[in-house]
Amino acid sequence: MSKKGPISYLPTDGLTYDPEDEKYWSEEALQKEITRAFEICHGCRMCFKYCDSFPNLFKFIDENHDGDVTELSVLETQNVMDNCFQCKLCEVQCPYTPRDKHEFLLDFPKLVHRYRAIKTKKEGVPFKDRIISNADQAGLFSRLSLGMANVMNRVKVHRIFLEKLMGIHRDKLLPEFAKTTFEKLAKKLNKIKKPDPEIEVVLFQTCYVQNNEPQIGRDTLDVFEKNKVNIACVEGLACCGMPSWEHGDLETLRKNAKINLDKLTPYVEKGAKIIGINPTCTMMLRNEYPGLVAKEDREQAKKCAEAVMETSEFLWSIRKEERFNTEFKSTPGNSVAYHSPCHLRAQAVGFKGRDLLRKIPGVTPKSVMECCGHDGTFAMKKETFEASIKVGKKSFEGMKEAESEVWSTECPLAALQFSQHAGVKPLHPMSILAKAYRENGFQTKIKKDDDK
Repeated sequence: MSKKGPISYLPTDGLTYDPEDEKYWSEEALQKEITRAFEICHGCRMCFKYCDSFPNLFKFIDENHDGDVTELSVLETQNVMDNCFQCKLCEVQCPYTPRDKHEFLLDFPKLVHRYRAIKTKKEGVPFKDRIISNADQAGLFSRLSLGMANVMNRVKVHRIFLEKLMGIHRDKLLPEFAKTTFEKLAKKLNKIKKPDPEIEVVLFQTCYVQNNEPQIGRDTLDVFEKNKVNIACVEGLACCGMPSWEHGDLETLRKNAKINLDKLTPYVEKGAKIIGINPTCTMMLRNEYPGLVAKEDREQAKKCAEAVMETSEFLWSIRKEERFNTEFKSTPGNSVAYHSPCHLRAQAVGFKGRDLLRKIPGVTPKSVMECCGHDGTFAMKKETFEASIKVGKKSFEGMKEAESEVWSTECPLAALQFSQHAGVKPLHPMSILAKAYRENGFQTKIKKDDDK
């Protein structure tokens, strides 16, 4: 118990998760909520396994302060906050959240974001964090280098330089940059379309697909076409803003969000759904934008959030329609190891990618629910590279134990993490479906009834 008396679990007058609320930026108001949250977590201890934030918090309280959360030092509090990498799994499991309509209204990841936003407002964004968070700029520079960026990222001396300049761990497997963008590919395919009532879905391809793996986007277009879905692509979309927001950079997040909302809203107003390829990006558009964007953009954000769906979520929604295509011509075989991304779980929409894979003849997915540990830039940084491997160990082991030749996950960064630390790079469910629709997609052909 605190020396200052009992601490109520009920919200303090410092509670807010809204940056438009003046008290959001009050350190005094924030501290009231930090103390309350720490007391709740200290009493519950359900979230001991997701990251080092909670084990460290419990250790500080038990070993240093005899159970008194009010005695935590500034550095101890900073340690707890800095070890959160925004996987969101604690919020998914927590019984005291606004999502569950609990009176405690506890959202630990949002509390951490508030802490970082205040810190960033005071101190600014460090140069290395600003650089590492700008995926669109990195993609542009790579294309201007005519492929040299990919070559240099495999040179040890250059990686040591990157580590010193940008804080990217020298051993981190970095994604290759594509020679061209997904947007240019979509243009060649005549998929850049103006808003029209006939368009069912508009694709938010994400900065990763835009700059690193356009093929995932191409596979998505192929799958949607196979299912007779009228899909459109848009020019000029920006990164969803999560890499900036994880460093507390609200200004950049809002700038990117404004670009995306202005581009997507006209399609939504014509009746289209927004389909996202990466769960982190759909989580941002669906869960985060409405409460984080500038006041004047919130109506747009709410309208777009209501239209957001995962690629697999949308396809699953039409599975009972006549157009839903199950005419697969090849199969990856009996077992596919499927990893469920943390940010997909945070959206509470189920695992429709896994369920769609079951539609391919002979496929029985084996699911792994543990966090892979990549989590945005967490696995990239010198300070947290090793910690990310520790976090992801159970997921690596789980995928290996599935004994499957083909692995799958919706998260392309998780795919990188598995590739480096488990030896197999998972495919996006859209890529597996696209291959299965092709006769030469997988080695095992699917015989038609009249061929048997």
